[in-house]
Amino acid sequence: MRPLPELVLAFVNHLLDQSAWARLKLQPFVAQHAKISLPPFSLVFTVTTEGLLTQAAADVQPAVLIDLPANTLFLLWQGQTAIMRTARISGSADFAQNLGYVLQHLRWDIEEDLSRFFGDIVANRMKASAHVFAVKQKNLLNNLTENLSEYLVEERSVLVHRIASADFTMAVNRLPGNISHLEERLQRLG
Repeated sequence: MRPLPELVLAFVNHLLDQSAWARLKLQPFVAQHAKISLPPFSLVFTVTTEGLLTQAAADVQPAVLIDLPANTLFLLWQGQTAIMRTARISGSADFAQNLGYVLQHLRWDIEEDLSRFFGDIVANRMKASAHVFAVKQKNLLNNLTENLSEYLVEERSVLVHRIASADFTMAVNRLPGNISHLEERLQRLG
């Protein structure tokens, strides 16, 4: 069984094989190293002359460091853009920008891979069915979240609705002005 870093690199290289533009974007950075960290895992890799990635020794000095927060796996359903927003990237600006762009825009042409095994028509239908299933699951998750929040706000009164909280905050902020206005009126009366 191959270790996790090798599997990750094999998958990323498969995606790079499907995307000539991405390989061209990485080719100027041949022999440069980068490190991606997602606690407790880290992966150090080098860009090859073909614009692919190969595992590098852990003791090399990476030109780019990409640190992903521990909650990255929970952001997967929001997409690559959400993950890249939370990433902390440092090092060579040009390499980091190109690597970040490639990682953010790299897409898996799953239909192409499926067509090798099942043919074009079946692969197309499988992809369409998977898309419909994914949309339904996302809608189900959104509905569940909305229902749970409504239950906690309306039924159980465990949480406060955002609008009610904003109204309360505005009322509290107006309170000192109202008190000083009341004091002025009392002084005029007294």
